[in-house]
Amino acid sequence: MRSDLDLELVGLTKRYGDTVAVDGIDHLFHAGRYVCLLGPSGCGKSSTLRMIAGHEAVSDGSILLGGRDVSHLPPARRGTAMMFQNYALFPHLSVRDNVAFSLRMKGVAAPERHARADELLELVDMDGYADRLPAQLSGGQQQRVALARALITKPQVLLLDEPLSALDPFLRIRMRAELKRLQRELGITFLHVTHGQDEALALADEIIVMNEARIEQAGPAREVFDAPRTAFVARFIGAHNVIALPDGPVAIRADAMRLAEPGTARLDGRVTAVEYQGTHVALTAAIANDQEVMALMTDTDFFGAPKEPGEAVGLGWQDGAAHKLHA
Repeated sequence: MRSDLDLELVGLTKRYGDTVAVDGIDHLFHAGRYVCLLGPSGCGKSSTLRMIAGHEAVSDGSILLGGRDVSHLPPARRGTAMMFQNYALFPHLSVRDNVAFSLRMKGVAAPERHARADELLELVDMDGYADRLPAQLSGGQQQRVALARALITKPQVLLLDEPLSALDPFLRIRMRAELKRLQRELGITFLHVTHGQDEALALADEIIVMNEARIEQAGPAREVFDAPRTAFVARFIGAHNVIALPDGPVAIRADAMRLAEPGTARLDGRVTAVEYQGTHVALTAAIANDQEVMALMTDTDFFGAPKEPGEAVGLGWQDGAAHKLHA
């Protein structure tokens, strides 16, 4: 099922009346990668995914898969498959028949489609549940069935719309590992929409951060995290302070902030909050110009010299820890 077809968006635009949901985005998705579209609600990421799937009409621009324009093809003829947020399983059909449904619609004979469904159920470790109904499955099991159903058409690109949002935190972490394993085994492109920064960092070879209908930054997960280009990306991706300095704004990771005596560090501030997080303590301080910064310390470092809200502190960082922002 491995894919060698790149997916490319060229000037892709979606309008709903006077509202622009996706504003002329261009991007090349290299084949066989796990890509996460990340951004706040309303940024255009789900509209982008649904246009790629063929479930939303393109207002302007093109969607190319392997150089072929699929923008106006029906979903079943695009070489893509979509796994929906609510899984959308048919309650009256068995697990096997749910997985085989698209092959049934194509007129594939029952023995062949059931054999193929059983192969996919084995792939997602659900082969022992083929005769059950969806209501007899847990949320995580239903997700695996929905994944098998999406994969049975042998897509070049699998589209996932917030696939983990309905799961409890423990199961979400387990299913992240399963999705990554499957993507590596199958070798096809996974395009996964999420608003969870941790989820994107854990899964993605490439992260695309969207903001106000446009791509704010795209690149390898570590690069986007370590070198955000804008204040929006630095704040949204998390764990960064954005500080206005005389020579322009900078981003500094919270775990790079150091506390010192007032007057001896780069900035002076006053503690506004202390939050114990188990292995770490997050200390928030107010500095000049109504700015707030966070220092993330090990519990050993903090409790060796604890601070209280209202206490004055100095704040600093090592040379090279401050990353200059474009805006």
